[in-house]
Amino acid sequence: MSDKDIKKNEDVLADVDEIMKKYDRESNQRIWTGKPGIVVKVIMALFSLWCIYVTLFATFLEEIRLTSFMGLIILMGFLIYPAKKYETKENFMPWYDILAMLAGSGAFFYYAFNANDIIQQGTRFEPYQIVIGVIGILALIEVTRRCVGIPILCVAAFFIIYSLSYGLTNPEFFGRVRYFVRNLFYTKEGVFSTPVDVCSKFIVVFIIFGAFLERTGISNFFIQLANCVAGKYSGGPAKVAVISSALCGMVSGSSVGNTVTTGSVTIPMMKETGYNNDFAGAVEAASSTGGQIMPPIMGAAAFLMADFVGVPYSSILGRAILPAVLYFSGIFITVHLESKRLNLKGIPKEKLPVFKVLAKKLYLLIPLIMLVVWVSGNFMTMQKAASLSIILAIVVSLFDKEHRITPSKCLDALEAGGKSTITVAAACGVAGIIAGSITMTGLANELINAIISIAGDRLFIALFLTMLCCIVLGMGVPTTANYCIMAATCAPILIRMGVPVMAAHFFVFYFGIVADITPPVALAAYAGSAIAKSNPMKTAFNASRLAIAAFIVPYVFCFDPALLIIDTTPLKVVQIVITSLIGIFGIAAGLEGYINMKMNIVIRIMMVVGGLCLIIPSLMTDVVGIGLIAVSLLYLFFIAPKKPAAA
Repeated sequence: MSDKDIKKNEDVLADVDEIMKKYDRESNQRIWTGKPGIVVKVIMALFSLWCIYVTLFATFLEEIRLTSFMGLIILMGFLIYPAKKYETKENFMPWYDILAMLAGSGAFFYYAFNANDIIQQGTRFEPYQIVIGVIGILALIEVTRRCVGIPILCVAAFFIIYSLSYGLTNPEFFGRVRYFVRNLFYTKEGVFSTPVDVCSKFIVVFIIFGAFLERTGISNFFIQLANCVAGKYSGGPAKVAVISSALCGMVSGSSVGNTVTTGSVTIPMMKETGYNNDFAGAVEAASSTGGQIMPPIMGAAAFLMADFVGVPYSSILGRAILPAVLYFSGIFITVHLESKRLNLKGIPKEKLPVFKVLAKKLYLLIPLIMLVVWVSGNFMTMQKAASLSIILAIVVSLFDKEHRITPSKCLDALEAGGKSTITVAAACGVAGIIAGSITMTGLANELINAIISIAGDRLFIALFLTMLCCIVLGMGVPTTANYCIMAATCAPILIRMGVPVMAAHFFVFYFGIVADITPPVALAAYAGSAIAKSNPMKTAFNASRLAIAAFIVPYVFCFDPALLIIDTTPLKVVQIVITSLIGIFGIAAGLEGYINMKMNIVIRIMMVVGGLCLIIPSLMTDVVGIGLIAVSLLYLFFIAPKKPAAA
C-alpha cells in the first residue's frame, strides 16, 4: 500500500468515531479515564462474567435472574451513557444521574431480593410497591432514551397513553395505573417477558462471543478473503464490500456498526475504482444491513424468533440460508451490472493479498465453524456452545502475535460485551412494555381483525400492509424491538391468513431489518454516506434499490414456504431458488437499466414485470416471467446490436 493510500485510510479512520457517534446512539458514551476508567471497565467485565455464569450454572428463581440482570443494566446504563450527546467532560457524572442510577437499579434489586414474597402476595400490592415499579419503568425508559434513541420511546408512549386512557376498563385512573404497573413490572407479561428473558439467557453470551471474535482480527481476515475472491474482477472493490460485509455481519449484528467498520476500508476503495459517492455508500449500507440475516449468528432478533416460534435456534439458522443467499445475490448482480455500465476495472494484482499467505489464517474460522456444528447438531445448549466458542477464540488468537488475546485484551472484550448488552437489553425491556400494553388491552386482536377486514382473503394486501407497518416502525427503532412488536401484532395476522408460522415471523424480521436503509430514516445508509461524503438521501434510495431482494424474498417465502425449507422436497427447493434468482436478476437489471448495453424503457419494464411474476408460485406466472426476461435478453444480445445506429 502506498503512502498516499495509507494517508487516505488514516483520514477515513479518523472520522469513524465521529460518524458512529452521529448515527449510532450506542457510541455516545461518558469519558472515563485513569482509575475511574479502570473501575468502570472492571464493572463491565464482571457483568459479562456474571452473565456467562448465570446462564450456564445458576439455579435460582427466574424472577431473580431477570430482575437482577435488568438492575445491572440500569446501573451500567446510567454509568456509561450521559443525558446529552457529545458529553466531553472526563470522569464526571452529575448528581442527578447518580440519584437516578441508584433509584432505578434499586427498584429492580428490590424485586430481586424480595422475589419470593412478591410472587406469593398475588395481586395484593402496597402503594409503595407500585411507586417502586413506576421508578423502575421510568429508569428503563430513560436509559433507553440515552442509548437507543427517541423513536422507540414514541411508540412506547403511544401504547402507554392508550392503555391508561382508553385500553383498560377500570373506571378509576389510579386503579388503571396500579393494574398497568403490576402487569408490566411484577409479572412476566411486560418488562420481564420473552425479549428480556431471551436476552439474558442467550443473546448476551453471543454478544460477548462476538466481542472476542472481533479481537482475533477476523474482520480484517474477512476483508482480505473477499479481496482474494472478487477483488480482481470488474468493479472489484464493490464486490469485496458485499462479500466482506456479509461475513463481518455474522459477527457484528449491527447495521450501523458493520457499515462504519467495513466501510472505512471498502468505500474509499470503491470511490478510487470509479463508483460515484452515492453508490459506494449505498453498497456498503445495503451489504452491512444484510449481516443481520446472515447465519450463523445473525441479529439478536433471530434468538427471539426461535423462542416466539418455539423451535431450536439451529432451525432458524438452516431456514435463513437460502433467503440470505438471494439477498446478497441481488446486491452482487446490481454491483456487477453497474461496474459493466461504467466499464470499471478490478483491483491491480499487486495490491491483492496472496491467498497462500491468507490461507495460513484459516484457523480463525474454527470458533465459528465449531459454533455452527455444536448448535446445528444439538450437541449442547446455545449458551454452552457460545461459551466454549469464546474459549476457542482465545486459543486460536494465540497463533497470531499481532491479534493475540492477552489478559488485557480479554478484559477489553468482556468490557465491550457488557457495553453492547446494555443497548440490546434496554430495547428488549421497552419492547416488553409495548408488547405487554398491546396484550393487556386486547389491541392486538383489534388490529388483526381490522387488517383482515381490509385485506379480505387477499394475502398480498395483508403482506403489503404488514410490510409498511414494519418499515415505518423500524425507522429508528432497533431491529430487536421492532421484531418483538411485529411478532405480537402483525405476525398473527399473517398466520390467521394461512401463512406458516415460521414464514410469518421471517417476514416481519426481514422488513424490520431493511428499515435501516429505507428512507427517510435510514441510519445505516446515512452512516455510509458520511464515510463516502455523499448525499444521505440519494445514498438511502440507492441502498434500497440495491437491497431490492429484501423487498421481494419475504413475499416469495410467504407465497411458497419452500424457500424456508418448510413442507417441501429438494426438487421444489431447487426450483424456487432458480426462479427466485431469475426474478431478482430481472428486477435488478431493470432497475439498473443496463446489461450489455443501455436498455430502453420498454425492455426495462419487461424485465421488472418478468421478475415480479416469478414471485408468485404458479406455473403460469413462472412461464410468463421467464418468457418476458428471455425475450428481453434475446433483444439485447441478438436484435439490438444489429440495429443501425441513429443518424
